[in-house]
Parts: sequence; structure tokens; C-alpha cells
Amino acid sequence: MAFISRVTIQEVNDRLDALAVVGDYVRLEKKGGRYWGLCPFHNEKTPSFTVDPGRKMYHCFGCGQGGGIITFIMEMDKLTFPEAVETLARRFGVEIVYERDGYEVPAGDRDKKKEEEAAELYRRVTVSFHHMLVERPEGKRALDYVESRKISRESMDRFRLGFSPADRYWLFQFLSKKGYSEEFLAASGLFSERYPRSSFFSGRLMFPIAGRNGNTVAFGGRVVPSPPDEHAPSGESGAREEPKYINSRESPWYKKRETLFAVDLAIPEIRKTREAYLCEGYMDVIALHEAGIRNAVAPLGTAFTDEQAKLLRRWAERLNLVFDSDDAGRAAAVKAVLTARRNGLPCFVVAPGGRNSGPADPKDTAGPKDPADILQLFGPETLQKSMKCFINDLEYLLARGRSIFDVSNPEGKARAVAFLFPYLEALDSDVSRDDCFTAAAEAFGAEKAAVQRDYERRRLDTPRRGQDAPTRGEGGAQSEKPVVMNDELFLLAVVAFNFHRYPEFRAALSIKEIEDPAAKELFVAMEECFVNEESGIDTLLARISSAVLRNFIAGKGVSGEFTLNPERLISDGIRRVKARRLHRRMNEIVAGIRRIRHEEREGPGNRLDDLLAEKIQIDNELRQLEGK
Repeated sequence: MAFISRVTIQEVNDRLDALAVVGDYVRLEKKGGRYWGLCPFHNEKTPSFTVDPGRKMYHCFGCGQGGGIITFIMEMDKLTFPEAVETLARRFGVEIVYERDGYEVPAGDRDKKKEEEAAELYRRVTVSFHHMLVERPEGKRALDYVESRKISRESMDRFRLGFSPADRYWLFQFLSKKGYSEEFLAASGLFSERYPRSSFFSGRLMFPIAGRNGNTVAFGGRVVPSPPDEHAPSGESGAREEPKYINSRESPWYKKRETLFAVDLAIPEIRKTREAYLCEGYMDVIALHEAGIRNAVAPLGTAFTDEQAKLLRRWAERLNLVFDSDDAGRAAAVKAVLTARRNGLPCFVVAPGGRNSGPADPKDTAGPKDPADILQLFGPETLQKSMKCFINDLEYLLARGRSIFDVSNPEGKARAVAFLFPYLEALDSDVSRDDCFTAAAEAFGAEKAAVQRDYERRRLDTPRRGQDAPTRGEGGAQSEKPVVMNDELFLLAVVAFNFHRYPEFRAALSIKEIEDPAAKELFVAMEECFVNEESGIDTLLARISSAVLRNFIAGKGVSGEFTLNPERLISDGIRRVKARRLHRRMNEIVAGIRRIRHEEREGPGNRLDDLLAEKIQIDNELRQLEGK
């Protein structure tokens, strides 16, 4: 496998604009010579996240996470180091050079070539399906259906909608002619596992599912409805009814729980507005984009997952749930509220198409049930207006509780209160939880103290989610022992931020003279960078395995304390480290001499002469150090 050259990494580090990169994810303001914003890695209301454009570093004083800009991209978009370098290289116009002795891709990324080959295959299939929909007579019925749903050609192109031919063997024959092997196609996920030449999708309207980088990783396929006159009379058809929607099976490059439909198209608007719309299906998302609401996404045949919520939390501060107004949609909305809150996302529930376009109401079943219906029946302006009809998640759950349970009797009241408990457990604020106790008591006609007592009993009887999991820090990493600054670590940090002085440093001090584990790890990382002729804080941090140490070093870097007279800091630091080590050895020698003399074992050939000689040598070294 070809590796990214060190020259490319260095040029990316030289060219990248830290404020421009971080500004795509965090709204930054300049205060006191620094740029500040709300940390994207943990929930906060007062900015504690800062960016140093000169050193091209970031650090959060709240959660402690920090590093260089390549590290920032890796964390935000969950990329490997090479992927982050490639992303930034493309953005800043750096030619990517690959060579045999460049940056070694970790063992876990060895399958990247297969993913790239799969990405090219899926790109080609996406283009072919799209051409089949908009240009070929085979896709005419599917095209008519899409147009009947008031989806424009622009949206068809934007979402790359397509049509899979009814002939299940067409795709295999088409791709075989393009040079793909039968073995490769069998592993692509596009064909039946039982019949490897038979396409998984046939005669369906196709929805390409893309990753955050816009590459197609899977497909969703919808049965194309037949025109009214083609429907057989009820009861006359003996054919097995096909599922309305089917999705690609999972693969190394596609995990349903971690992917959202249209996330690649929605990210720019989510970053801009800091909010997202979560719909139930493909057509609802496309309808909202058609109406100008371009921060809409949808899960993929599953309930809204924790992984998807964490993904949105990187860019969004608020989630608007747009689910159907039927019973299934209401149940899904309740689950989605809990998932969002559990992952730090405040939510609002939208009721599209309620009576008279009034406020969202969990009991309302009149009118169109989803955005796709509203677009088809009333047009984009009405759909856009209907998205402004919402209530916050607590009000929605209270209304839902009143509609499900009869709160006029004690049993129904108790069940309505208990219905709210999972939401209370998901909150990360005692103040918010206390407000919920008050709201629940008022909504269900109960005493606040009684609601609190019931909740506490429930909480003690039922362990909260994740209670038995390993303790994790705010940055998400499993807890490690905190890093404490000492003379050794201070010296190594000064060298790290003045790396051009590393050659003279390593000539004056060896790793054997370092005792602190964190300082040793930093020393090893710098030695690896030096031997491999690498530079840049991102490259150094990538070689440090401890997340706590990485964040510690990043935090010290943005403080600027290591750049004032670094030559003096390094020389003084070397003297302190050497002197402290010599003093420790001197204490050991003195203790050894006392022990030998106490035991009266002096005599020719014993250890006393050796210890006395070493003591004289150390005395001389200490005088030389102190005399400088």
C-alpha cells in the first residue's frame, strides 16, 4: 500500500488555515487575542474552547480535549490520520504524493483500498441507476411516480435518485463488461448472497445512501406503485407482496446505526443553523429539501440510534423531530426524544399538517401525516410553514401521557407519571429535572413531592443506562490517570513546541535519565518523529497513545508558555533533570555507605570503595552543573 509522503503532510500543515477549518464546525469570536467558541466535544453554555491560529492548535479548558488541526478533523469527522490529511490536502490545494516510506497507515486501516474500490463501484452504479431513471424508457414509470410527488428534476439530481431494472441479471452483466470480477461483485453487497449473479434490487426506485464525504456506501429501494388501472381487484392476486422498502445489507463501509440518509447534503446547513430535522424516511427528507429545509436527515430502516445522535451532536444544538402523526410515528417520536436527550441534544417535536396548521398535538390525526404528503398536496410553501408548528419534547411527552393514560384515577395517574421517568433519567441537569417534576405534577394532577419520591424509588430499583460501563471522561475516552506537570514533563513539552531544538536536546539527555511515564512517552514520540523526519504538532500527537497526555500537551501548547526564551528553558530544564537524578542517586549511595558501615563489613574488595568512588564522581558532576 502506498503511504502519504512526509512532504505532503508538512505542506498541509504549512498551508492549512486553522480558523477556516475549525470555523466550519464551531462559531468563533476573537476575545483578548484568542478565538473562542462553544466546545463541540461536550455540552457547555459558556465558551471554553479556544483556537490558536499561529500554532494551529485547539484546546478546550472545560473537557481538556485538544491537539492540532489535523487531530481536530480526525475527531470531528471520525477519520484516520491519512484520511484527514487527504481531506485537508484537497481543501487547500496540496498535491498528495504517495511513497513507500511515508506515513505508515495503522494496521486497522489496511482495508482502505478495498473501501476505495467499493466506493468507485457504488459511484458507477449510482450514475447508471440515475441515467436509467431520467433517460431510459425502463425508468419511465418510476420517473412519473417521483414527479407525481412534486419532486423537481433538480432534487432528483441532487439526491442522485435512480431506477434498478426489473431484469435481475442486468446489473451483473453490465458490471462484468466493465471489467469487474465475479468474486469482487459477490462481495460488494449489490447481489443476492444465494444467487451471486442476481441483483439485490430490481424494478425499484433507488435512493443512494452516502457517507459524510458524499460517497455512496449503500442503497435503499422502493417498490414503484402501479398506476390505478394496473391494480388487480382485491383478492384476485396470488403473488407474494414485496416489502415497500428494502435496504442494502451492512458491510465494512456501511453500518446502519452509524449512518443517516442525506447527512452529506445536510451538514453545511446544520453547521450554519446549529439545528437538524430528523424524518422517518427518504421521501420526507427529499420533500423538506425541496421546500428549502436542507438540514433534514433520516435513519435507515431502524429507530434513531445513539450513534446517529452523537453524529448530529457534533454540529447541531437542537433536533426537530418530524415523524408521522399515526400511532407508530408517535411511538417513534417518544423513543427518538429519549435517544436525543440521552446524548445531549435538546429536541422539539414537529406536527406537519395538523388541523388548521395549528400547534403540534400528539392526538391530532387529521390531515396529511408526513412532509412528503404535504408537499404533494399543498406545495413547498405550506410544507415550510408547517415545520414551524412544534412544541418542546417535555410538553410533547406530557401531552402524550395524558392521551395514553386516564389521569382521572390514581392508577392512570401513576402510570402517566412513570411514563415520564425515562426522560427524566436522560436529562443531564438537576435543575431541568426539578422543573420537569413541577410540570409533571401540574399536568397529571399530582403532588410534586410524590412525583419525586416515585422517581427516586424507580431510579434506585433500575440502574441507569451505562451505569456498569467503564468510567469515561468528557472527551469520550476511558478514564486514565491525570497527567501532573513536573520538571521532566515541562522540559519535554518545551522541546515538543520548539522541535527544531530536539537534536541538541537528545544529545544532552538520554531517555534513561527520564523517570516520569508521561515524559517518557512524549520523549519516545519525539524520537519517532525525528527518526522519520516528521514535523508538525499533529504528527507528534498522533504518536502519543494516551488521550490524557495528548490533551494535556495541547492545552499547554495554546497557553504559549513554552515559546518565551525556549533556549534558556531547555538548558535550565536539562540541568534540573540531571541534578535531581544525581541527587537521588547520591541519597542512595549515602544510605548504602551507612548500611555497610553499620554492619561493619569494611574490607578489601567490598562495595564500600565502589560507592565512595561513585560519590566523588557525582559530587564533581553536581558542582559542574551548579556552577553553570
